[in-house]
Parts: sequence; structure tokens; C-alpha cells
Amino acid sequence: MITLLVVDDHPVVRDGLRGMFESAPGFRVLGEASDGAAALRRAAELDPDVILMDLRMPGTGGVEAIRELARRGARARVLVLTTYDTDSDTLPAIEAGATGYLLKDAPREELFTAVRAAAEGRSVLSPAVASRLVSAVRAPRIPGAEPLSAREREVLALVARGTSNREIARELFISEATVKTHLTHIFAKLGAKDRAAAVATAYDRGILG
Repeated sequence: MITLLVVDDHPVVRDGLRGMFESAPGFRVLGEASDGAAALRRAAELDPDVILMDLRMPGTGGVEAIRELARRGARARVLVLTTYDTDSDTLPAIEAGATGYLLKDAPREELFTAVRAAAEGRSVLSPAVASRLVSAVRAPRIPGAEPLSAREREVLALVARGTSNREIARELFISEATVKTHLTHIFAKLGAKDRAAAVATAYDRGILG
């Protein structure tokens, strides 16, 4: 059973998400919050597995809440539900420590899959969201940046699909330790802090997609 906290300033959105997840097996909504400050309080009280986080809210926004959750070492994974290409807060959210990113109009099965992946600690970044990130915030190219090797591209492509280290190792017939080494090199070459940031940067530079 995956437990959730729903954070959005619109009651209709919160009600819709609660109803969607409570009607599906394997999920339980523990509570709701209407802004980032309330999300921090509720997360401390309820200790959910996954927090569905809006970004643009009055008062404390989603990015600030994600950053503070990371600072506190919260166990919950944060799955951002962003809007459209006007929502340029997603890259800061990646840097703040969010695990996944979807559009609010994503199909329910895609959302369920993303929540399951987030609960397992796997990054989820849909191509649609990635394209919006690229159009909203163009990360500058780094002159003379070292290109990814063919194997590193393979690993990164699997990461973009939400594949775990263990699954990558099995698919590429390498050890998990080797996968971690490849990821370390990928992060360094792309100037990324984590898997989600690496995927977003790779889409922006045309390495993926």
C-alpha cells in the first residue's frame, strides 16, 4: 500500500486526485494540504510514501517546500504535478530534490505508474514535461563539455524510462556497481545533481528524445 499526501491550492484538484487514488487498489491518501507550509506540517504528521506537489501556490510554493523537505531529510518522495509551458518552476524543483514530474492532464494510469515509481525511488520525467522544460528554461550549453559514451547514453535512456539500477544492470548485462559508476560519470559530464536533473539536461541538449 502506497500512502500519499496531496498538495494543491485548488480544492477541486485535491478532491479529484483523492477520488482517483482511493478508487484504485494499492493506494491510500492520508491527507491534503493547500500550500507548501501546510504540506511541511502534514508531511511531518503523516509520514507519507509519496507527496503529490503542486508548484505554484500562494504563500509557500512547491519548490520551497521540496527544498525544505530535503533539508529535513524527509522520507517521502515528491512527485510534482505541473501545469503547462507557463510553469517554469520545474527545473528549480528538480534541483530542490523532487523525484518525478508529470503534467496535471496526464492519463490516470500514467499517474499511477509514476507514483509507484516514485515510491521506489525511481525518477519519472515524461517527454511532454521535458519538452516544456526545454521551452521554458534553456540551460546553457557548456563549451567543450565531454560527450557521453555510447554506454552512458544507453544507461541514461533507461533512467529516463524510470528504470532502476538493478533493472538497468540486468538489461545491459553489467553489475549494479558498474551502473552506479556510469551514473557518476553522467552526472559529472552533464553537471547534474541527480537522475531527474540528468534526464532534463539530456533532453535540453538533444542527447535524449
